[in-house]
Amino acid sequence: MSGARIGPVGAVLRHAVLLGAAALALMPFLWMLATSLKPQNEIFLSEIRWWPQRLHAAENYAKAFERAPLARFLLNGVIVTGTIFLAQIAVALPAAYALAKIRFLGRELVFALVLFAILIPPQAIAVPLFLLFHQLGILDTYAALIAPFTISVFGIFLMRQFFMTVPDDLVDAARMDGISEFGIVWRVMLPTAIPAVTAFGIFSVVAHWNDYFWPLIAVNSRELFTPPLGVVAFRNEEAGTDYGPLMAAATVIIAPLILAFLIAQRRFIEGITLTGMK
Repeated sequence: MSGARIGPVGAVLRHAVLLGAAALALMPFLWMLATSLKPQNEIFLSEIRWWPQRLHAAENYAKAFERAPLARFLLNGVIVTGTIFLAQIAVALPAAYALAKIRFLGRELVFALVLFAILIPPQAIAVPLFLLFHQLGILDTYAALIAPFTISVFGIFLMRQFFMTVPDDLVDAARMDGISEFGIVWRVMLPTAIPAVTAFGIFSVVAHWNDYFWPLIAVNSRELFTPPLGVVAFRNEEAGTDYGPLMAAATVIIAPLILAFLIAQRRFIEGITLTGMK
């Protein structure tokens, strides 16, 4: 009986803590959205006002698109993140399949090297990459934004963990049907790995859509700016202290990520759950 009485109390406390943590995490985004709806004279009030007395959304969002080429920044983000994700999947799936389902000498050593590579921060190799791309003459191009991230060791690790949960009998049956190893990767393993691919896609797209460090080094042309660079350029060069249009621009740039996560939420959770089973 005492356990039955304590259970609901514990559940209420747990949900209260989770709701409080969620509120703290969402607070900056909600304030950004609220600021994008306010006129300039209501942004710096001494009191906290979530909803403006005079709605200024149309003016702020119109100015955001007038003062900076937001559509171009968003298109650049789609091109860069989409190409990076496709290249990472093209490399990660065969590599993960080999590490999970093909027995060869040194397999465990190769997997250990993959785990070690996850520990190397991208900032540590930024200078050598910059010098290499300078010699190749591809700085200030889409290639400079995409090439360093075409191989994702985290993606290989995540896919390998998922493939470890796939029964060996499925792979053996495909081999008996005469399917090649690459055919097994794309015709058998890929359809079963959609939840893991979706989970990895969320990680990849969010990381590279929000990446500010490498694009700042790799490109100078405004027409190649990715969304984070676009926001900084908008603030420093165009908007000045006009924070309404600035927050409107930030809202427009963040909105695709939120929409993508909401669409893929179920698959994302499923993929994370399954990759941790073994």
